[in-house]
Amino acid sequence: MVRITFIYTFIVAFSSFSQYDGKEANEVSTFRPGSMWFYSGLRPSKVNKAHKYDRLIFDITYNDWVGDEDLFDNNICSMGLNTNFMFDIPLIKDNSVSLGIGLSYEYKNIRHDNQFVINNVDNKTVYQENQEDLESVKFKKSSLIGNSFSIPLELRFRNKSWKHFKVHLGGKIGYQVNTMSKRVYEVDGHKEVYKLYHFPDVNRLIYSVHARLGLRNWALYFSYNLNPIFSNQFSTQLNLVQMGLSVSLF
Repeated sequence: MVRITFIYTFIVAFSSFSQYDGKEANEVSTFRPGSMWFYSGLRPSKVNKAHKYDRLIFDITYNDWVGDEDLFDNNICSMGLNTNFMFDIPLIKDNSVSLGIGLSYEYKNIRHDNQFVINNVDNKTVYQENQEDLESVKFKKSSLIGNSFSIPLELRFRNKSWKHFKVHLGGKIGYQVNTMSKRVYEVDGHKEVYKLYHFPDVNRLIYSVHARLGLRNWALYFSYNLNPIFSNQFSTQLNLVQMGLSVSLF
C-alpha cells in the first residue's frame, strides 16, 4: 500500500509541472501548483480571495535515530510516509504568511542489524548487537516499525507568486499507536519471522519539531523527536530523526 501511494504521489506531482504558467503579459492564470489546487471544498474559490496552499502533504522520509546510537548507521531502506491533512489559515491579506494546522498520520520503518531486548523486571528496553549466528539459524534483517497520529502546527512563509519559494517551521504533538520490532531469520533453509510488540516503556506521547524548505509543491523535509522512543532512563536512549522530500498535492 505504501509503495502504491509513493507512485501515485510522484505521478500527480510531476504532472503539475506541465500546467499553464501564465507568462504572457496579457494573460491571467488561475492555476495553482498541484492536483486540484484551485479548489476549496465543493466549488472553485474566488479569484480575488487569498490563495491557499499545502493542504494535503506527503512526506516521503528516511528514518533514523540519534542518542546512544549514531546517525546514518542504519540501512538506507529505512523508509516512511507521513500524510498531512492541513488547514492553511492566512495571517495577512496576500497569504505570504499563514498558519498551518491539521491532522497527520505517520508510518515509520527503521531497518537495522541489531536487536531490542526487553527486561520486564526493570521495565526497560536495550538495543544490542545480535548474538552470533548458529549453523542452522541465520539472521537476515531487523526493523523497528511504528504508527502514530499527530496534530501539526506550523508557521508558513512564502512569496506572492504561485511558483513560490516557501519555508515551513513547526512542530507536532501526537500519540504512538503501536511500536513493533520485526526480525527475520533463516532456520534450516526456511524463513522465520519474529515480532515483538509489548515494549514496557515505549513513549506513547510524542512531540517533535520539523521544517520544510522548497519551491512550489516540492520541499525538503526534516523532523526531530524531542523525547526518546523509550521512556526509562536506563533504556537505550534513541530520538527519532526523519529527513526526505515533501510533495503538496492540494
